[in-house]
Amino acid sequence: MITVENLHKSFGNNHVLKGISTTFDQGKTNLIIGQSGSGKTVFLKCLLGLFEPEEGQICYNGQYYSELSLKERRDLRQEMGMVFQGSALFDSMTVEGNVMFPLDMFTKQSRSEMQDRVNFVLKRVNLIDAHKKYPSEISGGMKKRVAIARAIVMNPKYLFCDEPNSGLDPKTAILIDNLILEITEEYNITTVINTHDMNSVMEIGEKIIFLKDGHKEWEGTNKEIFKTDNKAVTDFVYSSELFKKVRQMYLEERN
Repeated sequence: MITVENLHKSFGNNHVLKGISTTFDQGKTNLIIGQSGSGKTVFLKCLLGLFEPEEGQICYNGQYYSELSLKERRDLRQEMGMVFQGSALFDSMTVEGNVMFPLDMFTKQSRSEMQDRVNFVLKRVNLIDAHKKYPSEISGGMKKRVAIARAIVMNPKYLFCDEPNSGLDPKTAILIDNLILEITEEYNITTVINTHDMNSVMEIGEKIIFLKDGHKEWEGTNKEIFKTDNKAVTDFVYSSELFKKVRQMYLEERN
């Protein structure tokens, strides 16, 4: 679990995060949504320890980040997995090499131990015969699977995903959503996803944080979001034609 208490972050005179408090539950997919400029990316980077807030606290399973020593912060970061928006694979490395990279950098495992772990996570994300291929030789959906495999290869407690469905067709995006949900539940990870994808909200939004102008405007589940009368949320969410139809179905069933 991650607990956020009254978080503030500014850059010069630009006050980006304005007193955000929330919790991200372990074993669930926690989504951060909001318009561009709402503070989602800055919030995610604070959770990753890349930005340090001026006020407030972030607590990881009882450990307050501000109270940790440099070594303890490094240890905590090794418990975090990250899936970047563009996958961020090394073009000069094979799929196998990309997934092995964190193990090679941060562990003292033998080559055979690392190979066994790489084989395991690639199988887990349904990439059986891609070990020796390079990123240029695989599809966008496969690249995201490699990125997920690399993110979980260190068996993290926390998984952060920045727009994991960016650039994917709808069918592949659903597959990636389901994979992230399965891994979150299977390994009891605290997963935080920064997304614009309304299908992700509908399918895997076990907890949703909606940001507006640096404030937490609303939070709830993918079921509760259809019931809210918060205008900022409805204006954002129901700009999607799919959500308009689902909202209408919900209202008709309720009546």
